Amino acid sequence: MQRYFSEQNFSGNTLNLSEDVYKHAVVVMRMKAGSKFELVTPDKVVHVMELVTIDSAKKQAVAHECERFEHHVELPVEATIVCGLPKNDKTDLIVMKATELGVSKIVFFAGDWSVARWAKQKQAKKLERLQKIAKSAAEQSHRTTIPEVSYLDGLEDLLPDEDTIGLCAYEESAKAGEKGMLAKVFDVLKTGEKKKVTAVFGPEGGISPKEVELLKKKGFSFAGLGPRIMRAETAPLYFLSALSFALELE
Repeated sequence: MQRYFSEQNFSGNTLNLSEDVYKHAVVVMRMKAGSKFELVTPDKVVHVMELVTIDSAKKQAVAHECERFEHHVELPVEATIVCGLPKNDKTDLIVMKATELGVSKIVFFAGDWSVARWAKQKQAKKLERLQKIAKSAAEQSHRTTIPEVSYLDGLEDLLPDEDTIGLCAYEESAKAGEKGMLAKVFDVLKTGEKKKVTAVFGPEGGISPKEVELLKKKGFSFAGLGPRIMRAETAPLYFLSALSFALELE
């Protein structure tokens, strides 16, 4: 069943479809009166809705609530990935797939060794587009929250709170054969001692020595992600997959 997000809670049993939901449900999916879909409100409640009337001339539709339920599909911890700006359209891939894997927040930053750069005047537009990709991916994967996508000019502005455990996937740690840090971080998260995890990943050029020292001062640990060196867009997805296995499936 198709799932959509509502920007506000609603009371009663009926709902006038928003413009974007109408466009996708009626125009793209060609739903008719009697068709059902799921609507997630900000309180994370899922409402099963049935289309009652459609006015194609006015591009309006009314849906009736059939039932409501809570859908527990989110990761048990708040996971944030902080990624150095990758080249080309790899940001799209990271946002889409990280959303499917349960990420809570996605932060892109201009790394010291990033090849790609976002012009100041284009940052808002780029984030708006990526946020739409996150919303679409959240609907497709039947999540109850949409990840927040943001941007930092550098790691200096990264400010994890006290309830967060910080980790950096570091190429040099992998080359040195480091194997245990990722498991240690997951063990801490399993105990509930920390409720959030923030993982930093470099761009194609990697993390610079200056950034390494900065992260150390912020209390981040450094880990290898196995013996193979991963691409900038692969490492965060590997991390989220391993996190899901450790906390949800193991």
